[in-house]
Amino acid sequence: MQKENSYNRRGNSQRGNFRRKNRHPGLAENQPKRRLETPKGEIPEEFAKTVFGSVNPLLQHAAVAQGFKTPTPIQEQSIPELIKGRDIFGCAQTGTGKTAAFLLPILNSLLESGGKSERGKPRVLIIAPTRELAAQIAESVVVFARYTKISFAVIFGGVSQQPQVRALNNCADIVVATPGRLLDLMNQRYISLDAIEHFVLDEADRLLDMGFLPDIKRVLEALPEKRQTMFFSATLSKEVMKLSNQMVHDPAHVEIDPGTPTVDKINQSLMFVDKGKKSALLIWLLDNVPEMKRVIVFARMRHSSDTIAKKLCQAGIYAAAIHSDKTQRMRTSTMDDFRKGKMRVLIATDIASRGIDVDGITHVVNYDLPEENESYVHRIGRTARAGSEGSAISFISKGQRNLLRGIEGLLKKEIPRDKEQPYHDEAVEKSLFGGGAKEKPQGRFKRFRNPTRGKNRGAVKPDRTNRSKPGFRKSPSASGSASENRARAEGESRGSARPARPARPPRGEHPRAERPARTERPARATGASDSAAPKSQAPGEKVRKRKGKVSKKPQNVPPWMK
Repeated sequence: MQKENSYNRRGNSQRGNFRRKNRHPGLAENQPKRRLETPKGEIPEEFAKTVFGSVNPLLQHAAVAQGFKTPTPIQEQSIPELIKGRDIFGCAQTGTGKTAAFLLPILNSLLESGGKSERGKPRVLIIAPTRELAAQIAESVVVFARYTKISFAVIFGGVSQQPQVRALNNCADIVVATPGRLLDLMNQRYISLDAIEHFVLDEADRLLDMGFLPDIKRVLEALPEKRQTMFFSATLSKEVMKLSNQMVHDPAHVEIDPGTPTVDKINQSLMFVDKGKKSALLIWLLDNVPEMKRVIVFARMRHSSDTIAKKLCQAGIYAAAIHSDKTQRMRTSTMDDFRKGKMRVLIATDIASRGIDVDGITHVVNYDLPEENESYVHRIGRTARAGSEGSAISFISKGQRNLLRGIEGLLKKEIPRDKEQPYHDEAVEKSLFGGGAKEKPQGRFKRFRNPTRGKNRGAVKPDRTNRSKPGFRKSPSASGSASENRARAEGESRGSARPARPARPPRGEHPRAERPARTERPARATGASDSAAPKSQAPGEKVRKRKGKVSKKPQNVPPWMK
C-alpha cells in the first residue's frame, strides 16, 4: 500500500502551505503580517514647501518613494481643506491624482489621533462602484501607509468573504468596499459603522446616478452624524450635487477645469466604418500601427467583448475580455497579465472603465460609442495618465449620429475625422453628416404616410359655410357650382322658401312567400281524465300516457326503434 502521494514519489520536496495567487493585499489566506519598513533618504526641501509638507513626515517619505514631485491642482486645493476637517466636493479630470488627494489627509488624521480601531469597527470607509477601482484604492493605501502601522481591509463580491471577515477581526482601520458586499457583512454583523470618522464616495456620480442610490442611503443611515464626508469624481451633474448637498455640512467645492473635461494631450480621431467591418478594421490597426503597444478596447455589450477577444486571438493577437460575467479570479488574472505586458489588448465594458489604472496605455479604442456622454470621458481617460501622451480612436457606424453629437457637445469641439484607412465607408459619412441619403430612423415602426397626399392639390375646396344649419346636408345642389351653392346658402339664411323635396320613387312590390297555415294546439279541458284523447289526433297515431303528459307515437315503425 502506497503511503506517499505521487508528487513525493517523483522526488519532489514536501509542499508548503497552500496560498492562492493573484490576490489583492489583505485578502490572501495565511498571509503573513506586513513588516514595517523604515524610510530611507531625506525629504527634498522643494517637496516640503508644497501642500505635501503639511502631512506627516512618514507620508512624505512614502510620496517621495512613489515618485511624487509637485502636487496636481486637485491635490493642491483639496489637501488643505481636508486637513482642516471640512467636507468637500472634488471634481477633476481623470488621472489627475484624486486618490492621493483624499488618502493623504485621511492617513495624516489617523496618525495624529493615534489609538487603534476596535474589532469590526473601522474608522474610515471608502466606497467605490467597481471591484477594480476598490482594488486600485487598496493598492494606493499600501503605497502611502508603508511606513505606518495603519491596517486596512478590502471588501467586494466575487470572492470568499472569509478572508475579508478575518481582516475585519484584525482591527482594520480603513475599509475599502463596494456597496453590495458591504451590506451583506453589515447584515451578518461582521462590521459596524458606528465609529466611522471619515467617509469617502469615490466616483460619486457613478454611485448615486447608476443604481447604487438605495444602497448608499442604507449605508448613510448606519453612519454617525459627526463625520467628514468627501465626494470625488471626474464629473458632477446638477442632480448629483443637489442630492449630495443633503448629506454634507458646509462643503468646500473644488472644480478643476470643468469646461474641458478631457486631457488635452489625448489625440482623438473618428473613423467611419460599417458595423460588420469593425473587427477587420481593429485587426488592421493593430497590425499596421506599431505605436499601439498597449491597447484597451471598450465595447458596449458583454457578449460582444468576448466575440472581439475571440476574433483577435484567431488573428494571432493575444487579447482577453473583462466584464461582470467573469469571476473575480479571472478578472484579477487578466489585469495582472495586462499590467505585466504579457497581453497586448484588453477588451472591457463601461463598468470597468473607471477601475482600470494601468501605466503606459498608448491607445484607447471605442469599438462602440457609449450611451452616456460622461462615459466617453472616463474611457479615454485611461490613457495619457500622469502627464504622458495617448491616443483615442472611435469607430462610428450608421445610427449613431445623436451619440456623436452629444459627445462633441460635452467636449465643446469637433472630433477630427480620419479617412485614411482601407475600411472607410462614405455611405456612413453621408448618412451622418448629409450630402447623400439621409439617415433612417432607428424606431421599430415606420412612419405612416397618406398615399393620397399631394394628389388633390389645386382642386376646388367644397363650400362649408353655414355648416351648423340644420339643412346644410339636405341641399340638392350636389352638381351645382360653388358660386351657385354659396348663393343658395345665402338665400336660405335670409329666410327664402326652401324648394319642396321630390317624392321618393315607389319600390317594387315583393310579395311575401306563402306559408302554411299554423295549426293551433287545442287547450286541455280542466278536470278531464288523462285517458281522454285530444281532438287533433291524427289517424294511425296511438296515445301514450306518461307522467300526465300526452305524447304521440307512430305505429308503423321499425323494430329497432321500439
